[in-house]
Amino acid sequence: MRFADIIGNSHVSKAFVSMADTGRVAHAMLLYENEGCGALALALAYVQYLNCANPSGGDSCGECPSCRQMAKLVHPDVHFVFPVNKGPKASDDKPTSESYIKYWRELVLGNPYFLESDLQKAIGIESKTGLIAVAEAKSILTKLSLTAVSGGYKAVIFYLPEKMNQQTANMLLKMVEEPPEKTLFLFITHAPEKVLQTIFSRCQSVRVLPFSKEELERTLTEKLGVSGTDAASAAAFAGGSVGVAMEMLGDMDEHDSFFEMFSALMNALVSRDLLGALECGESIASLESREKQKAFCIFAGECIRKIFMMRQNLPALAAIPQDELPFYSGIAGKCSDNFCRRAVADIEGVVAMIDRNVNSKILFCDLVNRMITNI
Repeated sequence: MRFADIIGNSHVSKAFVSMADTGRVAHAMLLYENEGCGALALALAYVQYLNCANPSGGDSCGECPSCRQMAKLVHPDVHFVFPVNKGPKASDDKPTSESYIKYWRELVLGNPYFLESDLQKAIGIESKTGLIAVAEAKSILTKLSLTAVSGGYKAVIFYLPEKMNQQTANMLLKMVEEPPEKTLFLFITHAPEKVLQTIFSRCQSVRVLPFSKEELERTLTEKLGVSGTDAASAAAFAGGSVGVAMEMLGDMDEHDSFFEMFSALMNALVSRDLLGALECGESIASLESREKQKAFCIFAGECIRKIFMMRQNLPALAAIPQDELPFYSGIAGKCSDNFCRRAVADIEGVVAMIDRNVNSKILFCDLVNRMITNI
């Protein structure tokens, strides 16, 4: 991955190049992004630039042995850590990222802007919660104790460090705080507030911004081969996330299903039909996995943002498809002034509780009760 392959977030690319060129390379960095907005692609380009034998013009050459290894994600000094669990694709009793590295490479090479749900599907743990456990820390400490094969930087790219438990963080803390020379930790998070403070406080934080509509269209068409019409449609309501746009394009049936659930819920709420609203909550809680439930919550949050934009008389910013416009217009006129703000906060709370394995029926029953009170 080269910086030239990445559209958007040029301020981050320039900062990385400047650090590498001046030798002021932070040993631990936390890249925080909205899911699917390119932090992983930037991290890969940065590590490739640091280890490139012939960098020029603020980018890696793409042709030296190190760059060719990075292009296939097989560089011997670059290691990947991501949340895992036991599943049919790994035979280990205590699986680590290495147990699933084949599937990780396939996923990243196909689309480096993937969502967490895509990762879980790729490694076969859709119905489980991924974790970064103690076995992972032991594996990383062993790898970093070895001399760099290429003589350049050793790097560990952590995807979703918020999934790391306290014991794992404690084992890694000394290494993160005082790593060997030319050893780099890059943490990529979607929820910086959930990253353990012991890790967070030792990192230099960098914000990776969502794509603009134009940048998102270009990335979809030029880098991922999406047709112009489909790219424009997805970019209009993907919230600046390539991952979300690709998910929508790959599974329009799910989008339609989620919209049907959301519209039924909102119609019940504005009609003060508590029984109907509770039935909608039951349907959401019955989705086949917690990741599906979280995906619905993210979808619902985006829909509520559109309702808010309609209430502010900003339909252009809402980017609502023409066939959905009557629904949003009607709902926007029936909500209270504070409904959208409170509803988004309540939905974010549900997502947090899903991550903690709280009973889904209780969560969505409580959510419906809060929303009907605030409508």
